[in-house]
Amino acid sequence: MADARLTTAIESGALVLPEGTILALRPAADVDLSALPKDRTLILHGFRPDIDAWEAQGWSVPAPEAAPEPASAAVVFVPRSKPLARAMLAQAARLAPMVIVDGQKTDGVDSLWREMRARVGDLPCVTRAHGRLFWFDSASVDLSDWAAPAPSEVDGGFVTQWGAFSADGPDRGSQMLAAALPKKMPSRMADLGAGWGYLARVVLERDGVKSIDLIEAETLALECARRNVTDPRAAFHWADVTRFKPGHLYDGIVSNPPFHVGRAADPALGRAFILAAARMLAPSGQLWMVANRHLPYEAALRDSFRSVEEVGGDGTFKLFHAIRPLKPTDKKPR
Repeated sequence: MADARLTTAIESGALVLPEGTILALRPAADVDLSALPKDRTLILHGFRPDIDAWEAQGWSVPAPEAAPEPASAAVVFVPRSKPLARAMLAQAARLAPMVIVDGQKTDGVDSLWREMRARVGDLPCVTRAHGRLFWFDSASVDLSDWAAPAPSEVDGGFVTQWGAFSADGPDRGSQMLAAALPKKMPSRMADLGAGWGYLARVVLERDGVKSIDLIEAETLALECARRNVTDPRAAFHWADVTRFKPGHLYDGIVSNPPFHVGRAADPALGRAFILAAARMLAPSGQLWMVANRHLPYEAALRDSFRSVEEVGGDGTFKLFHAIRPLKPTDKKPR
């Protein structure tokens, strides 16, 4: 685990943290940062659930839009997206003279290590728990070619950027759900886990829609959604779907919920989205949802809605239409 590698490196004396501010870039909420000095560590993040978790533990998390100040060291926690990982290393190298990189092999840390070795030569490192931690002097290398590119346009005229889900274009599951939506939809809509706005824009093309709330936890995606969905009927919320409290109940919801924690599939995420949808819907509300076929969401849907129907799909995806949410005080008819 990341905490084991970081703690091992520091406690062994192999890694000595400098005085001054330490930046931690995108640590997941389950990472143990106890090896870092809490009083002088700033967490740079754009994922709302992780930010909420760190703030609840008393860590300092500046707003994502705030320009970070230079620091003494920066610790990069490697994400799944390689372009995003490279951009994070470039950002860290701009901000701090010491850059520490930690990640799992399954997230590509070894590939980054090899690339950095090709640029600067041998690097000190710690390997443990199926991962690697290494560090380097930012003055020894120019990583400007790894800097985050500006959001770019993909097929369909959508703007996306690396770090957002399906950054190279609409994913097939969302496309299938979009094609299955009725021509007329309820007036007050929401898109749970809206990403960079593909489904929301499709919903706004349907008859009857008066408003839609785009609720998305990743600020990189929501920035793109604001550019992709310019209809005045749209409102944007940077929030954890599972904790979000709308100002009013919705008549309809669409969702392509996430189902990964790192690289491990976690159906609990989708089930949490289903519960959130039922909580946010009016008594006669409707949910349209797409999911990977292997994920067991049927029981959660039946426990949360009076009527559930599979309305399409293929060997990879399944589409659901659920009607009339059950509230906690309701008893499921037998």
